[in-house]
Amino acid sequence: MREFEIDVAAPEKWGEGLVAIPQGEPVTVDVRLESVHEGILVSAEIDTDYRGVCGRCLTDVSEPLEVEFQELFAYPGSEQTDFEVQDDHVDLEPPVREAIVLSLPFQPVCQPDCPGLDPVTGEKLTERTVQEQPAPIDPRWAALQDYTTDHDDTSRP
Repeated sequence: MREFEIDVAAPEKWGEGLVAIPQGEPVTVDVRLESVHEGILVSAEIDTDYRGVCGRCLTDVSEPLEVEFQELFAYPGSEQTDFEVQDDHVDLEPPVREAIVLSLPFQPVCQPDCPGLDPVTGEKLTERTVQEQPAPIDPRWAALQDYTTDHDDTSRP
């Protein structure tokens, strides 16, 4: 068994959508390599930061990301495997990239209770504006706004 701490920069942008790991972002990988009968078992903990925009208000977001994975790099042979040992070496970039991209949030938010954007003006809502603005009335139902249930039902027998 061998353990290493590897500090590298992301060779390219990892991820698509609202957030991603930008090219050149520092990535720290604490990795443990264990020899097993079938190949080399790789266990890793990855630390980096992702950047992008909030899915509700489009504010810039930058958050830390911690990911763990474990993969078996098999010795070349008759069985088809995802990762293989090549010349007594393992290429960690594909499993590290996959682990990071799969753990990126699909709908990132700048804060858990982010109110988002005003659908009419497109401006960022704040707690104050959310409470002050009444809900707009659908024009199809505007005629019912003057309807009341107060009738004089005493004229009926």
